[in-house]
Amino acid sequence: MAKTSMGLEENIAGVLCYILTWITGIVFLILEKENKFVRFHAWQSIATFLPLWIIGLIFTWIPFIGWAISTLIWILMVILWLVLMFKAYQGEMYKLPIAGDFAEKQVK
Repeated sequence: MAKTSMGLEENIAGVLCYILTWITGIVFLILEKENKFVRFHAWQSIATFLPLWIIGLIFTWIPFIGWAISTLIWILMVILWLVLMFKAYQGEMYKLPIAGDFAEKQVK
């Protein structure tokens, strides 16, 4: 497994891009300037979790149906969080449909 410019194994850095969702995505995007694998996962973390987090917060302000939708969004986020960390740890550039396409364009 290749090392990053920060001295981490690239699969470990990929996992860390997701560990605090979009926050660590931003941190790794700033810190890692070279490794495309890590930058892809950082961008995908931001593009996946920031919009879902914002939408989830908006729905929490709507009584009853909004709370139900918000709960479903948070469950989706946990599932995506686990899957994306697992795939990054395996060394895969697992690409989500919209966020992955965006991340791929940012890395090129």
